[in-house]
Amino acid sequence: MREALFIKKNKDRWLRNQHMPSDNPDEMASDFTQLVEDLAYAKTFYPSGKVTGYLNKQASRIYLDIYHNRKEEGNRLWRFWKYDVPLTIAKHHRYLLFSFIFSLVFFSIGYFISGQDTQVARDFFGDGYVEETLDNIYSGNPFGIYEGGNPFMMFIYFMSHNYKIALIMFISGLFFGLPTLFFLAQNTVMLGIFDQFFAAHGYGTDFWMVVFVHGTLEMTGIVVAGAAGLVMGTSFLFPGTLTRMQAFRRGAKDGMKIMIGLMPVFAGAALFESTFTRLYQKYSYLTTGITIVSAIFVIWYFIIYPILLRRRLGIKREEI
Repeated sequence: MREALFIKKNKDRWLRNQHMPSDNPDEMASDFTQLVEDLAYAKTFYPSGKVTGYLNKQASRIYLDIYHNRKEEGNRLWRFWKYDVPLTIAKHHRYLLFSFIFSLVFFSIGYFISGQDTQVARDFFGDGYVEETLDNIYSGNPFGIYEGGNPFMMFIYFMSHNYKIALIMFISGLFFGLPTLFFLAQNTVMLGIFDQFFAAHGYGTDFWMVVFVHGTLEMTGIVVAGAAGLVMGTSFLFPGTLTRMQAFRRGAKDGMKIMIGLMPVFAGAALFESTFTRLYQKYSYLTTGITIVSAIFVIWYFIIYPILLRRRLGIKREEI
């Protein structure tokens, strides 16, 4: 059988396995067995053909999926954050980059407009919050706003509040991602205004050293949630070789996987904000260390590790 005929005969099944893999372990095992047989045939008759490399990668991917579905629940949970989330992020790194650049632009806009008009901060945060913060600044404790409240109750509040915002950003991706961009712009503009507010009183550097004790993880979660919303929203608009509904289901599944993966990130941000940020005056070495470690974690887990993992497994972005 000629290679072109072999491809034509099996192409539809291979594409179905690639783009619409079964969640049933038995069906997945059957697909894997068929694919291995096709791979053996291809290696025998077309050892240097492109179809052989394609089938080899497909078989590796299905094998990895089967391995993911082992019954040890604790191990599956660990593998979810070790493999599933990073590979999904690697698949959508372009959305993550766009979300980051978009956030950076609107952060700069917020910083600039606040510098031109001090009323902007009051419009966004309210007179009560601004007056309380000004009182703290004049009393020599500029970030005293973080020192109030019971740490445990504040942890619950911060985690639920931040995840609610992120979830709204993701769900609003249903409307082609446009509301997601609005909420992302709103949150990053507020951050820019907040930064300018402290910079105008001589605490620009302190802002980064204190607020980003928790803000490193918190803003990372917001940016990544924005990317997840865009993944779902644009999947329907740009389906590629799939039908629009097939593409949308895949986009929604990938986006939800990313959102679940963000839960520990928001939990960490809430823990730091409710417990450690308030220690910036007494234990500045500790809070600075937390900020540095958080930044290293973000760069590693959301940028470097997904790329390395994808390359190690020999998987192309479109094959994830």
